[in-house]
Amino acid sequence: MTQSKRQEERQWTKRKQSQNPHGKVNSFEQLAEGTVKSEANKE
Repeated sequence: MTQSKRQEERQWTKRKQSQNPHGKVNSFEQLAEGTVKSEANKE
């Protein structure tokens, strides 16, 4: 027997919302640390 329509829609939206097409996005703290490290490497 097939799943209920509401359950299928819930699973579909969960799959769509959990996608990361460009990989995991860094937090602002991680980005700030990266800029500090790259500036230190330039000197």
